[in-house]
Amino acid sequence: MTWHGGVLAGFDLETTGTDPQHARIVTAAVVEVTDGTVTRRRGWLADPGIPIPEQASAIHGISTERAAAEGRPAREVADEVADVLVDLWRRGAVVVAYNAAFDLTLLTAELARHGLPSLADRLGGDPTGPVVDPLTIDRAVDRYRPGKRTLEAVCAVYGVTLDGAHDASADALAAVEVARAIAARHPGVAELPPESLHARQITWHASWAANFQAYLRRQGTPDAVVDGTWPLRAAVPA
Repeated sequence: MTWHGGVLAGFDLETTGTDPQHARIVTAAVVEVTDGTVTRRRGWLADPGIPIPEQASAIHGISTERAAAEGRPAREVADEVADVLVDLWRRGAVVVAYNAAFDLTLLTAELARHGLPSLADRLGGDPTGPVVDPLTIDRAVDRYRPGKRTLEAVCAVYGVTLDGAHDASADALAAVEVARAIAARHPGVAELPPESLHARQITWHASWAANFQAYLRRQGTPDAVVDGTWPLRAAVPA
């Protein structure tokens, strides 16, 4: 059986900002899908402990006041999300995250910020189990397609319905469905074992980062920094 017919766990975070080293978790979701059928959904609302900027609230709909009143302590949420992901990897599941470098780096930073064991510590020294990032794969298999590569845009390309964009649960499920659609369209991706696909994505992301950096330099922004590591960057607690 190919990886996209097994247990896939969509993972998504909605946050206070766009810098994964310093932004905080506001909502999180993990949606388990087996052979295309949703078998379990889990969601969290956190009190990030800092004000949620208006521009972030406008995207995901969670205000500072609501997070403070209804959210659980960020430390508890980060700990539980990490435990869920580790348990899924131990059960042989593949975690699917759209722009995995952002979500997993941010989670890693949150764990460090609160003095909690990292994903690697929980896994006995391994950084993560297998991760599938539809964004990284789509960039590699359809490199010259024009247009945006947001989750909404890529859903349209692959015929995936996204109801409630920027809701963590909706985005997590959409990421899984896009991953399955890419696998169906590109047999070479579908046939790779999860560990091999994970390794291939590291190379693909590094290549994209180098090309994008070169493009920025040609546009006159030589000081721009594009991180070429995937899916985790070194976390620096705030």
